Amino acid sequence: QVQLVESGGGLVQAGGSLRLSCAASGRTFSSYSMGWFRQAPGKEREFVAAIPSNSGFTSYADSMKGRFTISRDNAKNTVYLQMNSLKAEDTGVYFCAANPNRYSSDHSPTYYNYWGQGTQVTVSS
Repeated sequence: QVQLVESGGGLVQAGGSLRLSCAASGRTFSSYSMGWFRQAPGKEREFVAAIPSNSGFTSYADSMKGRFTISRDNAKNTVYLQMNSLKAEDTGVYFCAANPNRYSSDHSPTYYNYWGQGTQVTVSS
């Protein structure tokens, strides 16, 4: 079992940057691929980015490509999401999630078994 805790959210102006972190408990973090999702008010949860256990192939939603970077440090049991050039439409609650398929970069939340509680990101225009 994996417990996930996100941090790093906050209020930022459009064009600014934030770095989200997701700390995982347990000694099996490196066995999971990891993903970031977000949910805006009144909208469904959407895929942001994913990274396999060996950081080999990262995947991004089209609207995040070139602005967001996902990375992980297996020694620290942590996955990161660097967000640059933020826009008002990036506002939402950001969740990290763990997928037991360690080699995947799945976009669907149904493949992810464990979820954090989320961290709020608000981008003011």
